[in-house]
Amino acid sequence: MPDTRPAQRTAADLTATELLAAYAHGELSPVEATEATLRRIEEADPAVNAYCLVDADRALNQARASEARWARGEPAGKLDGVPTSIKDIFLTKDWPTLRGSRTVDPDQHWTVDAPAVARMREHNAVFVGKTTTPELAWKGVTDSPLTGITRNPVDPTRTAGGSSGGAAAAVALGMAPLAIGTDGGGSVRIPASFCGIATLKPTYGRIPHYPASPYGTLAHAGPMTATVADTALLLDVLSEPDSRDWSALPPPTESTADTLDAGVRGLRIAVSTDLGFATVDPEIARLVTAAAHTFTELGAIVEEADPGFTDPVEDFHVLWFSGAAKSVEHLTAGQRDQLDPGLHEICRLGLTYTAQDYLEATNTRMLLGQRMGAFHQTYDLLLTPTVPIPPFEAGREVPTGWPGERWTSWTPFTYPFNMTQQPAASIPCGHTSDGLPVGLQIVGPRHSDARILRAARAYERTRH
Repeated sequence: MPDTRPAQRTAADLTATELLAAYAHGELSPVEATEATLRRIEEADPAVNAYCLVDADRALNQARASEARWARGEPAGKLDGVPTSIKDIFLTKDWPTLRGSRTVDPDQHWTVDAPAVARMREHNAVFVGKTTTPELAWKGVTDSPLTGITRNPVDPTRTAGGSSGGAAAAVALGMAPLAIGTDGGGSVRIPASFCGIATLKPTYGRIPHYPASPYGTLAHAGPMTATVADTALLLDVLSEPDSRDWSALPPPTESTADTLDAGVRGLRIAVSTDLGFATVDPEIARLVTAAAHTFTELGAIVEEADPGFTDPVEDFHVLWFSGAAKSVEHLTAGQRDQLDPGLHEICRLGLTYTAQDYLEATNTRMLLGQRMGAFHQTYDLLLTPTVPIPPFEAGREVPTGWPGERWTSWTPFTYPFNMTQQPAASIPCGHTSDGLPVGLQIVGPRHSDARILRAARAYERTRH
């Protein structure tokens, strides 16, 4: 298997938490860390195509300013000097946001930061570049007419997942320890599982979003990192308020990073390897079951239990395909011909739905949320696989010979929890016999982001 991961550990392999400690002790400077990150991108990115834009000059200028602050003993912000990547869905001042599409004109004024980008800039993260996305982030793998195929860091013949596949591959290979992605149906969790990293799709509204997504309240933003501690660190920054998002939640009253080590003793945790309807690779089911046993050893009360809902995929399609159609409504016929063919097809389908169809899908969504709310009266958390299959051939929406046509046919564990707006993390829980990463999904009731990360941290510590 042509593993692209580096054989020798360097500053590029340090987590954000480790980098900040090294800066504080004078053992490493932000310039050295940024230079190591840029070298790693030069070495590793040609094999995986995680970045669509790298701005070494800007990154080094930011790193030098950070180095001067640390030298004076005056670091500013929680991320001062940490190399960071931004998914090319988020507006970023002075950089184009092309969204993986040939229909976006790069030659325009880019003067606005999205809320997540603005918060990281305020905390003095070093912006290395922008990571790849499928066109308009429409599917669960990462390839686009503009940027080509993004590949898996463990085996480049396979997909990195999506739609935040570039972000996940970058983190996995040490091409910046912090990344931000979006998740409307699994788009931070799917690639986190396939690439072997940690992530959280937080409660809807926890991270402010602007401009509003055409996918409506399915769309979340999320931190993508190598460790749970880094996920919590970045979540604390991204959760700060922004008035441009009318649906954003008030900021948390305490730091998520400060509560990570509370453990899981006494929590009631359900485990379901199939949610009652999904077909799952036996190796993945075994790994998730083994992870559930670990939670028992950590003091939790773990039981096999399904929430009791049927697959809501058709209703998700109504919501998702309608959003896709909305996202391209401004394009000319000629521009539509330049779209990814799969995107073009779901946009066509999205235009066939009626207002009644949309309201019926919304009703299904509300009933699903009510069912999960009742389920969490008994269980504090739910464990499932993140994805039921291992990474498959790069450049395809579904595996060869797969019975379904769309990416939703192999992601039954992710999109339901976008419909319910619940927080859900993915953390590594082992590898298949082929050495491919497998993710464990940890789901909680709305507003339980900190609880999920405490559980993820407790499990992570048993594996290191």
